[in-house]
Amino acid sequence: MEGMSDAFTTRVLNVATGSTERVVDLTGDCESFLREAAAGRDGLLNVFVPHATAGIAILETGAGSDDDLLAALHTLLPADDRWQHRHGSPGHGRDHVLPAIVPPHATLPVVGGRLELGTWQSVCLVDTNRDNPDRKVRLSFLG
Repeated sequence: MEGMSDAFTTRVLNVATGSTERVVDLTGDCESFLREAAAGRDGLLNVFVPHATAGIAILETGAGSDDDLLAALHTLLPADDRWQHRHGSPGHGRDHVLPAIVPPHATLPVVGGRLELGTWQSVCLVDTNRDNPDRKVRLSFLG
């Protein structure tokens, strides 16, 4: 039987999102992590962002879907004064509602050490909080 250290491996990425709303493609980082952590094995990759104002989404990038997501979030969560949570930039309360719509985690299949995404799927950090320019993302492989 494998020891837990062989079955479970984790790493924290530091992601600079800056002072604008962003969708950051983490797929390459996930693949790089799995080359070491999975080493050809099957299992699950969990991607988790330990922040109250960011989420993880699986979506197509580079064809406008990332910008469409940010536009849709503006429609659903306007950056105005309606929010009870009022510290930070105007409308910042919306950022604290984001994780209920774009969850702070995703769990994905790994087969033969490779992330099993669909052709146009990417693993993305969604960050609408302009007040927090530095994010952490935890990648965990369970083999």
